[in-house]
Amino acid sequence: MDSAGLITAFVTLFVIIDPVGLTPLFIALTHEMDATRRRAIALRACLIAFAILALFAFFGEAVLGFIGISMPAFRIAGGILLLLTALDMLFERRTKRREDQADDDDHDDPSVFPIAIPLIAGPGSIATVILLSSQHSGVTHTLLVLGVALAVLGVVLGLFLMGGLLAKALGKTGINVATRLLGMLLAALAVQFVLEGLRDFGLMG
Repeated sequence: MDSAGLITAFVTLFVIIDPVGLTPLFIALTHEMDATRRRAIALRACLIAFAILALFAFFGEAVLGFIGISMPAFRIAGGILLLLTALDMLFERRTKRREDQADDDDHDDPSVFPIAIPLIAGPGSIATVILLSSQHSGVTHTLLVLGVALAVLGVVLGLFLMGGLLAKALGKTGINVATRLLGMLLAALAVQFVLEGLRDFGLMG
């Protein structure tokens, strides 16, 4: 892969993962946590997302095929799970759960779901990594693709770590308003995932 190919791959993954768009969602999901825990969640989410993308970069659709799951089915499942999270954001169910689970810091950790999966390592980014890795054979090419993915995730992590400053600027009222609006946007994104999956199945025109 030449320099032009690397730039193209970076831009493609950057647009698909959308670090700028993910940052407000990260803030909304972690705004009641302290800075230390927020940093830990950001780092954990990016590491998990990278591990998932690396897995699919090397093994591709064979991973899903081995357990009998198609990419459209994966997209629909991700959309449904995202929709549930969006409903939690809209109706403050996450806040209530945090209050009920205040004595246990291990509960309600959004690093794996929904941040790592499917917001970062979702159907779009997984499919993109598979496509980029399959353009040329060889481990070297796959490692270059993963290097590009790591660079994009570095941007994601950087923006996530800066999210605390934005959260302080917005204040509690601003965060509550943003959480509702982002919940609506996340619900729309979830429905889009489901519709794309149905279309890929041939159930929609």
